[in-house]
Amino acid sequence: MDFSIASILMLDGVTNGAIYVLLGLAIVLVFAVTRVIFIPQGEFVAYGALTLALLQLGKVPGTIWLVAALAVLDALLEAIGAARRGVPAAHIAKTVVRLLAVPIVLVPITLWAAPRHLPLVVQSLLTLAIVTPLGPLVYRIAYEKLADATVLVLLIVSVGTHFALTGLGLVFFGAEGFRNPSFWDARFSIGAVSLSGQTIIIFMVTIVLIVALFLFFERSLRGKALRATAVNRLGARLMGISTSAAGRLSFGLAAFIGALSGLLIGPATTMFYDSGFLIGLKGFVAAIFGGLASYPSAAVGAMFVGLLESFGSFYASAFKEVIVFTLIIPVLLWRSFQHGVSDEEE
Repeated sequence: MDFSIASILMLDGVTNGAIYVLLGLAIVLVFAVTRVIFIPQGEFVAYGALTLALLQLGKVPGTIWLVAALAVLDALLEAIGAARRGVPAAHIAKTVVRLLAVPIVLVPITLWAAPRHLPLVVQSLLTLAIVTPLGPLVYRIAYEKLADATVLVLLIVSVGTHFALTGLGLVFFGAEGFRNPSFWDARFSIGAVSLSGQTIIIFMVTIVLIVALFLFFERSLRGKALRATAVNRLGARLMGISTSAAGRLSFGLAAFIGALSGLLIGPATTMFYDSGFLIGLKGFVAAIFGGLASYPSAAVGAMFVGLLESFGSFYASAFKEVIVFTLIIPVLLWRSFQHGVSDEEE
């Protein structure tokens, strides 16, 4: 391997690593706030890429009907629970209208916009608007009632949610793969390395989103509430912070990050209804580097995963996935050793 090949592989690894950084951060965020190991994170990636693909074809994506169905189910469950508690009918009606506000707005907009072949940026914004609400809805329906359950129970629920979303993806998008157009078709040559405009966009969006998340957690009241919930759920409740609202917000951010990652990776690879699982699993490997608690460690782990995947595909392309996922074993052993040492010191 000469320097030019190594440079190309390194660029490819860093590009993929930037996507894994976003997914790793989302998984760490969800686990820190809700203790949910969010296996379906990759499904939001696939939903984002494939929703945009259907909008490109002038079709109404099935994800909008999923948002509507989950919102109706959520409103129905909330209304039944409120009625059992003796809540006044007027208050129940206001709650139902609030829960149904998102699909009431999104469904007609999507039906109007889908056949009109709007500009790519507008379709991307609409995709984010469709996929992002799925996060809070999934949390309310699948996880909120089990918020105080053990991590194992929440993991089992995550596995079931993953299979449900994957099956729905097959229904909505079919078995055919899609590849989206690039947001920027320019190419720049730096020595032996050819840098595409889409790669630059991936780097820029990743950096902007990381800075935005940092400012959100450091400067905003909601971000500080999420941090407080991650540190001590009981203490956050005693201080008047709604852990349910924190859970919904963390899932909403995870869905947004997943959908955005799908938009970024869509032009670089053909996406299928089940492609999100492997992509999300690599983000999970990155999150393991940070012990599902440290954002900087997860980011470093994501870059390492991207580079390992890139160089592994060069030396042994048939085993590149095996090489990446085998990495979990030494990392878990290292984390277990660290945990054991801290327990002995205590």
